[in-house]
Amino acid sequence: MLRLVVSGLVVSRSFAAMASRLRPVAMLAAAVVLSAGLMLTALSAAGPAVAQAAGQPQAQTGRGGADAVTPVEEYAKQVEELKKGYPDLGKRIEESARTIDEMSDVGTARKEIEELRAVVAGLLGAVSDNGTVSQLGAKALAHGRGKLKSIEQDARFKPEEREFLLDQWRRLVAETERATEDLESARKEFADLLRTLQTREDFIDELMQVRRATEALAVMRNLTREIRDASSKLKSLIGGLKPPGV
Repeated sequence: MLRLVVSGLVVSRSFAAMASRLRPVAMLAAAVVLSAGLMLTALSAAGPAVAQAAGQPQAQTGRGGADAVTPVEEYAKQVEELKKGYPDLGKRIEESARTIDEMSDVGTARKEIEELRAVVAGLLGAVSDNGTVSQLGAKALAHGRGKLKSIEQDARFKPEEREFLLDQWRRLVAETERATEDLESARKEFADLLRTLQTREDFIDELMQVRRATEALAVMRNLTREIRDASSKLKSLIGGLKPPGV
């Protein structure tokens, strides 16, 4: 660019020396032509550089937007996902720890077996030989048989009415006797099983502990999967801690 300006000045001086010999009108015309020529020469030489200088920031801005903005946005998105996920993961860790503590607590296991023992004892009392269930059939039979006797001696009814009522109660008494026998059989079987259960409390306690340990194992495996998933996201985030293109 400097060379062009110097060359223009040299040409301008030479032309001015030559033009001094011309008439004023010719000199004015020559000056206009010279100025236009110098301007065209400068623009033609500087045009590509100016255009390149003018266009280069835009191109760099475009490339910079692709290389800087997009990775930053992606990185920020990952950070937001981690910020949302970590509190939930921390809560699940606390819940898992609490669950495993409860499952491995000896006092809790003892409480469960004591609750089972209380339930068994209550049921056994109800179905024992002198319990509530053993008396139900006897009470129902006594009521039906009493109604038969009272109707047979009741003079309020016509003969056909009395006979109809007696047939109904005879049927009910017969069905009650069968139902009482079935209930008695079920009562005795259930009572025997409850007594067996009482003698196997130690084994049942161990089975319950096995179940609790199995549940604890499932909790640990679920927590392991969640922690590994969080680790994968964290590795991706840490891998992005560098400028684009580095």
